[in-house]
Amino acid sequence: MKQITLCIVFLAALLNGCSSDEKAARTRLEKARQMYEQNEFFTAKSEIDSIRTLYPKEYKVLKEGLELMRQVEWKENERTIAFCDSMIPVKEEELQELVKGFTLEKDSVYQPVGNYIWKQQTIERNVQRCYIRCGVNERGEMYLASVYYGARPINHTSLRVSTPDGLSAETASIAYDGGVNYRFEDLGSTTEVVTYKGDNGMDAVKFIYANEKERIKAEFTGGKPYTIYIAEGDKKAIAATYDLAVVLSDIENMVTEREKALKRQAYLQSKLELE
Repeated sequence: MKQITLCIVFLAALLNGCSSDEKAARTRLEKARQMYEQNEFFTAKSEIDSIRTLYPKEYKVLKEGLELMRQVEWKENERTIAFCDSMIPVKEEELQELVKGFTLEKDSVYQPVGNYIWKQQTIERNVQRCYIRCGVNERGEMYLASVYYGARPINHTSLRVSTPDGLSAETASIAYDGGVNYRFEDLGSTTEVVTYKGDNGMDAVKFIYANEKERIKAEFTGGKPYTIYIAEGDKKAIAATYDLAVVLSDIENMVTEREKALKRQAYLQSKLELE
């Protein structure tokens, strides 16, 4: 008799415990719904995730939570699309003003993505001189390049830029490969071009951008020492190219995020319709 009584007590306690868990889970779910209605999506998702963690056996509540999570994600994607739709035209209008100082170099057959070059920095205008040039592709990926021209090779692999107050920045070191670091001789003179793409040159780009009004020394490093001072026109080109790169990158990112949001919404819609 005692054993039967103990079993009944244990079972009652167990049932009460399950009821308590379901009640607690539903309380969190209700809070998540309230956050969803108030467009506080991060908090809503956090509450739903907490149900999964704390009450993994409350399957009915978990199922309702999954449906709510999809509704939250739908709203998030809807907000992303609306933001991109409003901002892309603004950025494109800004882009049209910025590109006026640039030439777009693009071979429609071989180059799916072209490069914007500051008009005063096109190669044909800068033969037989040492300078720092730059460019940015249509996706907003910027590059910096150190160009050496002289009687003897210096075999440089990197660039260091500095101001009179001792501040400086450096590029990555780019080993000779005949591509992003290449050299050639013509009529007894040597030309070397080392290109620092993306993060390989961004510290130097930002340094020049921030110190455009200063006298900036450029040291060609990694080989025989060689130094120039960046011309005013070249500093202006680098600053303008950086501004253009930021806008192009913003547009590229927003277009990508919009496409991802649209695809995610299509998936969510199919799941919500099934339920």
